[in-house]
Amino acid sequence: MIKVGNLTKIYKSPVKGKNFLTDLFNRQYKETKAVDNISFEIGENELVGLIGPNGAGKTTTLKMLSGILYPSSGNVNILGFNPFEKNYKFLEKISFVMGQRNQLIWDLPAVETFYLNKEIYNVSEARFKKAVGDLTEILRAKDLLTKPVKTLSLGERMKMELIAGLIHNPKIIFFDEPTIGLDIFSQEVIRDFIKQYHKEFKATIILTSHYMEDVKRLAKRLIVINKGKILYDGLLKEIVEKYSQEKQVVVTLEKEVDAKTLSLVGKPLSYTFPKVIYKFNRSRIPEKINLINKLLPYIDLTIDEEPIEEIIKTLFRE
Repeated sequence: MIKVGNLTKIYKSPVKGKNFLTDLFNRQYKETKAVDNISFEIGENELVGLIGPNGAGKTTTLKMLSGILYPSSGNVNILGFNPFEKNYKFLEKISFVMGQRNQLIWDLPAVETFYLNKEIYNVSEARFKKAVGDLTEILRAKDLLTKPVKTLSLGERMKMELIAGLIHNPKIIFFDEPTIGLDIFSQEVIRDFIKQYHKEFKATIILTSHYMEDVKRLAKRLIVINKGKILYDGLLKEIVEKYSQEKQVVVTLEKEVDAKTLSLVGKPLSYTFPKVIYKFNRSRIPEKINLINKLLPYIDLTIDEEPIEEIIKTLFRE
């Protein structure tokens, strides 16, 4: 579905010279590699998380894959097309949904933008009605269709953005920060929608997000990028096994316990009755559980992997 080979994007920015004449006749430029010689392949019906810090090259990569930006070097093949040729048959098979960009017509109801996209993508009336019906049902957003976009909340607008971007049933979808700025309830709705859409419509999806919960909940495979280079490309569970040497043990106490007793198990990461949280090396978990059973009166105990954010930080440090 997607093949990327040695893809590079270099931005040139002017450097201010000593004076106006120098800048006019001998302008100097500074080169910045936003994407640096990356290669990967993504198969049919995969949902891949593309993650990294600000300025890592995530959005630039998606823009080159969708044909918005022309690369400095390298090649991209998507569904047999070269994205930079902007072939109509290619464009009708992809969608680029950005959480930080608005394609909806501000003063009109969102359904008017849907009709516009229907004509742009040459979607039949029957197919259009079915797509809008299916998508609004999944998002529980039927009552939002006729409200002016400017009256919608950020979470409601994002629902409409998703419908607008998926009217033509694309085979490949690029989601760039789809939950950015949303409250936790709206984030959950968008995550559930992407998960259900992927399952029902068998689309190939690349998702970027600063919220690690998005990636954890949706993607089995991760591509980690930093300073334009790929640091890791593989399964999420494998990155956890490779870079996480510790686990969190969360103990819900039956009654309050003094600090000295708690310290006999180990130094708590945090303690607010009734919950005490420890972090232990994986190899010491059995030993520590035995100590907890002997020393602490508890009603519940869970053993969790480190938060994915901490694991990614470890990867960046290495």
